[in-house]
Amino acid sequence: MIYKPFQDISLSRLGMGNMRLPVEGGRDGAPIDRTRAQEIIDYAMFHGVNYYDSAYVYHNGESEKFLGEALKKYPRDSYYLATKFLLSANPDYKAVFEEQLQRLQTDHIDFYLIHAIFDNNCQAYLDSGCIGYFLEQKRAGRIRYLGFSSHASPRTLAKMADHHQWDFAQLQLNYFDWQYGTTAAEYKILEERNIPIMVMEPVRGGRLAQLSSEAEAILRKAHPDWSMASWALRWVKRLPQVQVILSGMSAPGQIKDNVSTFAEPEGLSDADTKILMRAAEAFKKQVSVPCTACRYCCDGCPAQINIPAFLSVYNSYKTDGAWALNQMGGVDSAGRPADCVNCGACTEHCPQSINVPEIMGELAGLSQ
Repeated sequence: MIYKPFQDISLSRLGMGNMRLPVEGGRDGAPIDRTRAQEIIDYAMFHGVNYYDSAYVYHNGESEKFLGEALKKYPRDSYYLATKFLLSANPDYKAVFEEQLQRLQTDHIDFYLIHAIFDNNCQAYLDSGCIGYFLEQKRAGRIRYLGFSSHASPRTLAKMADHHQWDFAQLQLNYFDWQYGTTAAEYKILEERNIPIMVMEPVRGGRLAQLSSEAEAILRKAHPDWSMASWALRWVKRLPQVQVILSGMSAPGQIKDNVSTFAEPEGLSDADTKILMRAAEAFKKQVSVPCTACRYCCDGCPAQINIPAFLSVYNSYKTDGAWALNQMGGVDSAGRPADCVNCGACTEHCPQSINVPEIMGELAGLSQ
């Protein structure tokens, strides 16, 4: 395991995320499979992982409890605990913090985060009084380092980063979002303020662990022995502002592969980075539709479907996973995908020749 200095301590470059622990029967919402999850924690500890990340709401509150139990057999100074306060889950930050200490079976939390800053909740966090309270807990030694996690726009991220001198921040950071999202701008904001970055979603919720056939062929030709996930982790590892790279490991094979990736300090070379970006481009082209939102398809639609908006949701679904389908409820449209009558008028007027009825049918099936 490789390590990087952080203030007066040293942190493993690989951190253990505890949002996707194995569950009984592999069923969504099922209880944590404590036997399998303990095996993963033990493997991580044995191989030098010393950063363990959780949150008040992970696994319906059971993640913190499990982590407190799983790490109890190890000396408290052999690992660092990270957890988070989510305002929308329970605004009583004082009660939440005390409950978290009990769940984690500890008298202090090493890395404490204001959880999930978005554009629409940043000011609520700033007005709530929680930051001042957590700074008091830091002065009292019950919090060692204070930070925040962000899913916000660069503008809101900068606003939060400028509140005071944070010890660290947590960002969704991966090569796909760097290439096609705002991640590069977010990284620069924290880099300019010298705020160390803890990385979440380096494999984009597992989406970058399984690419399209063409993209995978490009990467396997360059390094046949590297997994798709290791490419993503190696890319993040090359960024100098990054401190810890979290991975939500839910199976023994995942942690073994990740530990192997973090046995060496090197990130991707410049040549390999170019190869990876070429694969990312191929992946995006294969899984998304090239809608330019020209709206030529809308005028003749008998069902009055806001086709470009639903195609945008479809692209998010293809690159982000099933959770993106939640966006369908917020689409401003008289008609829905299920209302498509397969008349073909949309495709006839589409400059990109997108088979809209086929995609509307797929979306209708997915939303049932």
